[in-house]
Amino acid sequence: MNLLLVTLDQFRGDCLSAAGHRVVRTPNLDRLAASGVRFARHYSQAAPCSPGRACLYTGTYQMNNRVVANGTPLDDRLDNLARAARRAGFDPTLFGYTDQGVDPRVVRSPDDPRLSSYEGVLPGFTVGLDLTGEHTRWTEWLRDLGYDVPEGARGALATEPDRSEEVGVSAFLTNRYLDWLERQDRPWFAHLSYLRPHPPYAAAGRWAGAFHPDDGDVPIAPSQHRHRLHEAALRLPETAAPTDEGALRQMRAQYYGMIGDVDAQVGRVLDALGRLGQWEDTFVLLTSDHGEQLGDHGLMNKLGYFEESYRVPGIVRAPGLAGAHGSVVEAFTENIDFFPTICEALGIEIPAQCDGLPLTGFLEGRPPPWWRAAAAWEFDWRYLGLPDGAFDWPWDRHLERDNLAVRRFEDGAYVQFGDGTWRCYDIGADPTWRTEVEDPSRILAYAQSMLAWRAEHADRQVTNFLLEDGGIGRWPTGSLVAPPG
Repeated sequence: MNLLLVTLDQFRGDCLSAAGHRVVRTPNLDRLAASGVRFARHYSQAAPCSPGRACLYTGTYQMNNRVVANGTPLDDRLDNLARAARRAGFDPTLFGYTDQGVDPRVVRSPDDPRLSSYEGVLPGFTVGLDLTGEHTRWTEWLRDLGYDVPEGARGALATEPDRSEEVGVSAFLTNRYLDWLERQDRPWFAHLSYLRPHPPYAAAGRWAGAFHPDDGDVPIAPSQHRHRLHEAALRLPETAAPTDEGALRQMRAQYYGMIGDVDAQVGRVLDALGRLGQWEDTFVLLTSDHGEQLGDHGLMNKLGYFEESYRVPGIVRAPGLAGAHGSVVEAFTENIDFFPTICEALGIEIPAQCDGLPLTGFLEGRPPPWWRAAAAWEFDWRYLGLPDGAFDWPWDRHLERDNLAVRRFEDGAYVQFGDGTWRCYDIGADPTWRTEVEDPSRILAYAQSMLAWRAEHADRQVTNFLLEDGGIGRWPTGSLVAPPG
């Protein structure tokens, strides 16, 4: 069996046409969903990119992996899906990027360049195509073709409308993967990590004009009663959406165009698997590292506590389990569920560190006897409030209060902030997250559920092992001395 993990970057879960979006069309993602299982209420556990991916790759909540920003190191003691694939006999190969910073405790020299970038490669992966940093492989290829490309990745990405989509960054990644795929003569594990629909909001080639700005919906307006984090985000250039309606509509049209482009690239991948006779031997998982505000609540990019930044697509195709193909699961599922699902697909033990649950039962058409009643995500914004110079450790703990956790229930959402403040939204009455719950007993029940969730998911890697009679309880995969892998 082969295994293919596809991640899109900053892709909102409600932008699948199969999910009911009235403007965007995603025929290839819909095709994958029709031949697998679509998880309709699937969530990322953190934002921005590094935190969201750390949860996906390790199967742990942010409160356990502690990757809180782009640049926070990933603890090398944590297991991950690439290391697990190696234990199962694969050579996991990356096309794109993983945005995982190196643990400084394993670096031998202070001059190691990995100490100056958050865009490191997740331990365990072989790199088939490196699209970190300035996307050098892509931009050099464009110049070799005769294109005049601005310096830096952002300039190259911002000018994608000026070039054919056939030489876009998404097509470039797909081309390199397909070249690699043609050469494989044994079971393989590949991770395709597409940048789009990540900003800058500029779709490639024909996709830049595929959606008229007037076709999109009007974003959700900000509520009058706002938390201080929301107020601050409305003043930051990188998170405040355009206030001009024309500019806002143009941003959304370009975002939809980027979705159309990356959907077409996924279609090329699916076609190649069929053409090479590998479709029925390939286990496919697709998701995004986080969502996108896209003007909702007056915000753009990914941040805070609103659902738009965390609801993402979730599609899994297990080729040997055709009985569930085409089904839609309405239970709350999370990106941390992908790692344990991959472990079960590969026939290896699920590491004790995992907060996620295997999705195997849903893939087999037999929902598990127990499942979570709410989705959870976290956001840490200490990187926005770092002091100038040192602060008085251990007495000054203000950075540890710049965070939040969300529990999203069927009919409501509870947001707990690290400084003790909170918000509670009545989603049953108002799905736009602008009407707050007034019933104290309901608020208390949600808050108690938040406390129970945190207690249940405290780190467990050695807590179930006892130094007694040679050790009893569950021993985590890998060694406690050296990192697993």
